Amino acid sequence: MSVTYGAGGTTRGKTIEIVKRIKDEYGLEAMAHFTCVGATVAELRTTLDEMQEAGIENVLALRGDPPAGQEDWRKTEGGLEYSRELVELIAADYPFAIGGACFPETHIHAVSPEEDLEHLAEKVAAGVDFLITQLFFDNALYHDFVERARAAGVNVPIIPGVMPITQVGQVERMAMLCKASIPDGLRKELHARSEDSEAVLDFGVAYATLQCQELLSAGAPGIHFITLNRSPATRAVVSALRLAKAW
Repeated sequence: MSVTYGAGGTTRGKTIEIVKRIKDEYGLEAMAHFTCVGATVAELRTTLDEMQEAGIENVLALRGDPPAGQEDWRKTEGGLEYSRELVELIAADYPFAIGGACFPETHIHAVSPEEDLEHLAEKVAAGVDFLITQLFFDNALYHDFVERARAAGVNVPIIPGVMPITQVGQVERMAMLCKASIPDGLRKELHARSEDSEAVLDFGVAYATLQCQELLSAGAPGIHFITLNRSPATRAVVSALRLAKAW
């Protein structure tokens, strides 16, 4: 399980507390998200020290989104500008397993897909042990991205990020924010059910199950579910996949 990190580190203490509880009380491997937003290098080190003292072993190193009310990314004075720099900081002085983000449909601020992959290769070379993709709804995008990443020299595991759809408006907002495409057929089926929340949920679980089954059957190293703190849909997908033994 992974636990998100609020803009500007606003949930730092809660993130560490929850990851520690997941690990200690439930025996599940857990990972803390960690961003550069609103922190100096000294403050980043303080948080990393806290994580290490709490027994956390896995960190998802992210640049992070701008704080609420701020449209453009701005480096904090005395802080870091790129996720690669955060990876370098962690890898140099801490024993964490380091995860990184990647973007099948290209990062929204990248000049081109080729440039995006160049930066990704640099980030992996800096110390990333595995990658998790941004959400996507067409598996062909994932397969194409993995092929291009391998050609660019990125050889770490690339875990697909899948979001079981539970609300039409929510998924459309998420997709718009990260510039992820929603296939026309999927959008049509969602809008056909938009007045019936239970129908949307049922269809979302079915779609995610089929999506995950194909990914696992094709050799994906696992699935990173984007639950948005709503676990029932994800639990339903996982239960179906365990019965199907798609891997």
